[in-house]
Amino acid sequence: MDFRRDSVVDLAARVRSGELAAREVVTHALSQIDRLNPMLNAFVAVDADAALDAAGAIDERVARGDDVGPLAGIPIGVKDLEDAAGYVTTYGSDLHTADPPATADSPLVARLKAAGCVVVGKTNTPEFGFKGVTDNVPFGATTNPWDTRRSPGGSSGGSGAAIAGGLVPLATGSDGGGSIRIPSALCGLSGIKTSQGRVPLGGPKPPGSGVLSVKGPMTRTTRDAAVALDACVGHEPTDPYSLPSPAASWAAALDGDVLPTRVGYSRTMGFATVDPEIGRVVDGAVDALVGAGVEVVDVPTVFDEDPVMAWFVLWTSARRAAQGHLKGTPAWERIDPELRGQIEYAERLTAVDHVRALDAVHLLNLRLLAAFDTAGVDVLLTPTVAGQTPVLGHQGTVDHEEVLTWVSFTPVINVTRNPAGSVCAGVTAAGLPVGIQAIGRPHGDIDVLRTMAALEDVLAIDRVAPIG
Repeated sequence: MDFRRDSVVDLAARVRSGELAAREVVTHALSQIDRLNPMLNAFVAVDADAALDAAGAIDERVARGDDVGPLAGIPIGVKDLEDAAGYVTTYGSDLHTADPPATADSPLVARLKAAGCVVVGKTNTPEFGFKGVTDNVPFGATTNPWDTRRSPGGSSGGSGAAIAGGLVPLATGSDGGGSIRIPSALCGLSGIKTSQGRVPLGGPKPPGSGVLSVKGPMTRTTRDAAVALDACVGHEPTDPYSLPSPAASWAAALDGDVLPTRVGYSRTMGFATVDPEIGRVVDGAVDALVGAGVEVVDVPTVFDEDPVMAWFVLWTSARRAAQGHLKGTPAWERIDPELRGQIEYAERLTAVDHVRALDAVHLLNLRLLAAFDTAGVDVLLTPTVAGQTPVLGHQGTVDHEEVLTWVSFTPVINVTRNPAGSVCAGVTAAGLPVGIQAIGRPHGDIDVLRTMAALEDVLAIDRVAPIG
């Protein structure tokens, strides 16, 4: 087995048929974690005994002829921002490492387990998922399987590194400002932030980032992601924002010809500064679509100015609501200094500021819809990130300068609530993956998935990280 190459769909089919035991698949994952996690620091907790017991139970059900689900025997990592029964949910925070283990699974984890997945451990995340790289006080930095001197991105960096490194073929992620798409871009994966409400948040805890966050499975390929999403999407009574189940299978929508006839492309969206090499790689992927017969419409401007402040008001307000009460206590000094700065920024905000940021959900969506309508397209392509992959302990770079705006393209799509996914567009001269982002109209998840699959098919990039 090589999870960097093996399809989730194929592995699960072999388990269902009895050709491959779930215990074999899970044992391989545990072996890979033992061998590679010291280099990658993707997993922060593992329970081998519980995982093998769960895998053994699946094998017993296969032997009885039971339906064991479309993801039978697939070992998964769970991002350490959500609950998996038997594991402490630390949120990547020194404040929570001594918390009691969760007694129940989050709705996402419960649905994946019901589909046959086996939880092998928790994956690393920055504290409360607050930034686009993955490091924290209790567990340290996660490294990128393509270059361990660099970050896999964040905040789902542990999950991204675990998949790209071949430790597991599937993991959970969440995306409040790019946290699935950024690691997917930097690790050479295909990852989608679905429309808000598609994958329910739910459970006893309110979402930590308000209206911004989306959870979902992360995989190596779009078609694997679609199969996993079929098991995850749909209404959840404990999530008042959750959407009804789709009328048809998303995986089935990727059968046959998925090549779009017409897409838009915006290299800067009208406000971003893109690293020249990143721009050239993404331009090349777009040119490949043109060569395959796709009409590409240039969309020079979507937003007249960087819309990040609306996102930042909503994000920092949520962080202040969750941790602001700790200011002035000994616990405050145990919070990442950068996160403390975000909380203190929110102290200066008013209720009117927050309402205006909520209004931006409406107004920015109108601007994005106008761009779709003017171009006559249902999918808009952009770079996923504007900058080069960060060195550990640093931000990404644009034209050799370290800048916060290296992730310019992702947060606004959390504000507008559109679906958006990232696919590997190619690699830099240093051999690091570059992502291209596909943004869909509201609830146009299938259009995004089909475009992502088409990009994979046309580009046919060998996206296997050197570690594994």
